[in-house]
Amino acid sequence: MSRIEQIELYPGIFGKTARKPVNVATVPLRSPFRYPGGKTWFVPTFREWMRSLDRNPELLIEPFVGGGIISLTALFENLVPGVVMVDLDEDIAAVWQVVINGDAKWLAEKIGSFELNGDTLKEELSKRPANTRERAFQTILKNRTFHGGILANGSGIMKYGENGKGISSRWYPKTLYKRFMNIDSIAGKIDFRRVDGLGVMEEFADNENAVFFIDPPYTAGGKNAGRRLYKYNEINHRRLFAICAELKGNFLMTYDVSDGVKAMVAAHGFDMRTIPMKNTHNNRMFELVIGRDLSWFPSLPRSPWVAKRGDASRR
Repeated sequence: MSRIEQIELYPGIFGKTARKPVNVATVPLRSPFRYPGGKTWFVPTFREWMRSLDRNPELLIEPFVGGGIISLTALFENLVPGVVMVDLDEDIAAVWQVVINGDAKWLAEKIGSFELNGDTLKEELSKRPANTRERAFQTILKNRTFHGGILANGSGIMKYGENGKGISSRWYPKTLYKRFMNIDSIAGKIDFRRVDGLGVMEEFADNENAVFFIDPPYTAGGKNAGRRLYKYNEINHRRLFAICAELKGNFLMTYDVSDGVKAMVAAHGFDMRTIPMKNTHNNRMFELVIGRDLSWFPSLPRSPWVAKRGDASRR
């Protein structure tokens, strides 16, 4: 095995020691979602990136927002004055639309007053939502009672849950009430859109005062995780990288570790690091962190198999 292959397989063993996976219990949990592929564990790294920027950005664009922990952190910690949150999923969109339309309190109270059991859950989910508010409530119900919080087609109600508590194991009405009321206090700073995230990136590509946090479905190179977890999982990964090369504002992107993604990073002259995390089964895994210049990134040395930044990254 070559030295490069060793570095690739065991990040951090040459040079500085790799950081340990973040304990999510140390991160403020602001999102109302139990979101598969969520980035709560990435919040400390996001903060470091924001501190590394030459100037304070005026706007954060998150084109695949999902549970929204990064955007919410940016707002609650006053890292940006405003965010643009984008997601195509109708159910996820309903929740954020309720928030920005001034109905967060209604949703919080609906959650707080709901008596959850097998019968009430099935009855509620059997209804066809008459409006966005009802759809948002059903979304939170499904997210909190389905296996892994997965909303994609094929997911279903958990049977056992944690410690045999079944559907109640992730249902915390008082906590959810507080989270929605807290989010309501910053709703005026959120611009939510149910549109194509790549199109929004192109819309703000010339804005030097915007930054982008990009966490796309992990489907590059034939990966299946994104297809299993998300309803809208098809994305043109090459187009995404091409758009990133044209952004005048800074960006930070996360991806699964795959040869196809590494090849796109090298082709555009971007910088890359690996970062450890733990999945829902508490197994240690690695993801990629991608940007123009990750010299600020602590603990891990620059991977020697990543091409140095070229002209594409300086546009």
